[in-house]
Amino acid sequence: FLVRLDPESPVYNMPAAVGLRGRLAISSLHRAFDEVWLRHDALRTTFSDVDEVPVQIVGDGPCPRLGQVDLSRLVDGPREAELHRRLQAESRQPFDLARGPLLRLGLLRLGAEEWVLTVTMHHIVSDGWSTGVLVRELSASYRAIENRRKPLLGRLSLQYPEFAARQRERLRGPVLEDHLAYWRRRLAGAPEALALPADRPRPAVQSHRGARRASTLSAAATFGVKDWSRRQATSLFSTLLAALSALLHRFTGEVDLSIGVPVANRNRPEIEGLIGFFVNTVVQRVGLGDDPKFGDLTARVREGFEESVAHHEMPFELLVAELQPERDLARAPLVQVQLVLQNAPAAPLDLAGLAAERFDVHNGTSKLDLTVEIEDFPEGLRTAIEFNSDLFDGPTIARLLRAWETLLGAVGATSDLPVSQLTILGQPELTQLLVEWNDNEPIPAEPMVLHRLVEAQALRTPEAIALAGPDGRSTYADLDRRAAAWASRLRAQGVGPEVRVGVLLERTTELVTALLAVLKAGGAYVPLDPTYPRERLAYMLADSCASVLISRSGPLAALGTPPAGIQLHLPDEKEPNASTPGESTSSGEPTPANLAYLIYTSGSTGRPKGVALEHQSAVAFVRWAATRYTPAELAAVVFSTSICFDLSIFELFVPLSVGGTVLLAADALHLPEGEVPAATLINSVPSAVSELLREGGLPSSVTTINLAGEPLSRALADEVHLRAGRRLINLYGPSESTTYSTFAPVPAGSVGAPSIGRPIEGTRVFLLDFGFHPVPVGVVGSLFLGGAGLARGYLDRPDLTAERFVPDPFASRRGELGARLYRTGDQARYRRDGEIEFLGRIDGQVKLRGFRIELGEIEAALLRHPGVRQAAVVGTRGPGGGIERLVAWYVPEEVPLPAG
Repeated sequence: FLVRLDPESPVYNMPAAVGLRGRLAISSLHRAFDEVWLRHDALRTTFSDVDEVPVQIVGDGPCPRLGQVDLSRLVDGPREAELHRRLQAESRQPFDLARGPLLRLGLLRLGAEEWVLTVTMHHIVSDGWSTGVLVRELSASYRAIENRRKPLLGRLSLQYPEFAARQRERLRGPVLEDHLAYWRRRLAGAPEALALPADRPRPAVQSHRGARRASTLSAAATFGVKDWSRRQATSLFSTLLAALSALLHRFTGEVDLSIGVPVANRNRPEIEGLIGFFVNTVVQRVGLGDDPKFGDLTARVREGFEESVAHHEMPFELLVAELQPERDLARAPLVQVQLVLQNAPAAPLDLAGLAAERFDVHNGTSKLDLTVEIEDFPEGLRTAIEFNSDLFDGPTIARLLRAWETLLGAVGATSDLPVSQLTILGQPELTQLLVEWNDNEPIPAEPMVLHRLVEAQALRTPEAIALAGPDGRSTYADLDRRAAAWASRLRAQGVGPEVRVGVLLERTTELVTALLAVLKAGGAYVPLDPTYPRERLAYMLADSCASVLISRSGPLAALGTPPAGIQLHLPDEKEPNASTPGESTSSGEPTPANLAYLIYTSGSTGRPKGVALEHQSAVAFVRWAATRYTPAELAAVVFSTSICFDLSIFELFVPLSVGGTVLLAADALHLPEGEVPAATLINSVPSAVSELLREGGLPSSVTTINLAGEPLSRALADEVHLRAGRRLINLYGPSESTTYSTFAPVPAGSVGAPSIGRPIEGTRVFLLDFGFHPVPVGVVGSLFLGGAGLARGYLDRPDLTAERFVPDPFASRRGELGARLYRTGDQARYRRDGEIEFLGRIDGQVKLRGFRIELGEIEAALLRHPGVRQAAVVGTRGPGGGIERLVAWYVPEEVPLPAG
């Protein structure tokens, strides 16, 4: 069936090559092959349709001749290249199953007594065990012929066609039903696909393009694995299968694994010496949901394998037909990973008087996503991984091999360790992830509070324009004097360190003055946006326990009646130009560790939470931005974000700390116009900038665009560069880590999904698995943040703070005490260059019919359609509580979508 589906595919070719040195009797080799050819019906079999049913036809034609090619005239370099080319070409040449023959022989002459023998068979007439049979019989026949004796190979009591007929007769009725009943129970509810961390999205149709990487475990580590297996009274195979299950679990996060294991299926003496396709794939289902100890996992695997071996006769292709999994041309059914322990009886080719050396020939294909082949050599266990090169790159598989060797190297010490705690990363990888890619200390500077940065700038450039908005302009000197006057009155009302002050004002210069005044008074501001719903405003004001509310009559109408006991501060229409100190009840100047402001989260996981940010965190962030952006970029920054959104911290305090102008805008879609300085930087979300580009509302003066708050698509990045030609920065960070935690310039002409870059100075990023261990490069992990930008926690929510702000397990490596990490709830993975690829929320994932599906990936695919402006995908639950189907909503562009 598979050959009919893709007649030109070499995926089921079985190529082999052996180097020979010495005097080769080619005629004797011909005759030896004739002996094996005539002895085994399978080699002379072709497959044709009779009445649309495939049948085996055993021919009586002669053995294929040795195709001879002389390469001896070529010098060393070109000869090696030509040899490699010919071996590859031979391994990839397809077979015609109907015409045959399904065996090809070749002989390449490299020198006077140097040869390479090639033998290629189609898998439909052979398997790994059969190769050993061919080698033994060929060796014995050649030696006998050279010694002028008739080869004595013994009589075969059975031929492969007879075996096939007997198997078909046996596997019916009660016997078949018994096997089927077992496998239905064994595989009931098993996931139909394993989501391996790939370098590229899976193609819609599997091409079977593949490659191979190999490594050898050290002799000491090999001895350790074997010795541990012996002490555990288990087989080497069971230990290796348990180790592979543990490794796949750690790389994918899956707790229910199905791994294919080929079994020789030579369970009777009369078929041990036959050439033919006997091997069968047995599905091993391994459960790791209880995080078992490695010793217990090995015992579990051994018991499962011993049980399934009793039902190994059930042909895999018949099992697939009976179970009827949802067929997908993109992947193999039931299993996508296979473990092969090469322990079939084998001996080297022994042609009298010739030295033989096996060549490692691979035909550039892969039957599955991954096939892990292990052979036991004197120097150690050799692991070769055949991989789907549409999905994986060589360096990714090399990392997998390193993790495999690290895990096996520690087997002797892992018996009592849960799988989640097994070591899979060596010291070089750990150093790279924990140290090299987090080598970014905060910018050295004396401790400072946020408003002092603005005050220092007012002293440097008092007459520069600090604010420009619909209500006019304000110089730095004016802003500082007015804020100081308001601060004096706030101190008279008891505002000081740790005292929260609500600010409910329209988006005018007065709003910025009020925020700065609260900080100058020593307090912490609680931003309140008059456009927010009344219930939300009332909740934030009450939850923050604000003692003072700064507002005016207009915005107050949005709030309704203020909570009892709160002091109202209603600024005069005309504030004095100098400070008018009042009686101070303040406890003094705030310290860097005091609270600067509260930002309330959206409340998507429950009631809104007040994120408490200290001065030192905000100052570290502002100082970083002041070094990353040029004065020209920060000359006129648009303040368009809601004051309740943490992007506003960048828009306000970064330009005010370096002498730039803050341009007040009504919102992100209505940028300032008229008699204001020309905007140089926009700090917004991708959806807003997309709309600005669509409406032609992006000022030509803007040189830099910061995008954050939403995933940045490649399409939007390309559109920004094509239509606007600006410097584009992709940023990531939650309120709990002071606005931005990572920074990624997105250059024009780059390809692929834009990354979120690397951590900013003073911030650390760790991608951890469910056991709190760093994940390898390319593997999805939970994103944790640490460093100078970390918030104090959630206001008056010690339980939630303890849940989300956790001890840093790597702090001792840096000699730090008490360091914390913030659990973001986001997923990401490292790219090979250390850039971080954002993958969305952990809870943005659903499982449908055993498939793990990232809803964000579907949304991204929909958004690539020119007729779709916005899209959202959700999984709807059925009566049993599981995800039953996916539903997508979209907002169309102006061009109507085609019907259907």
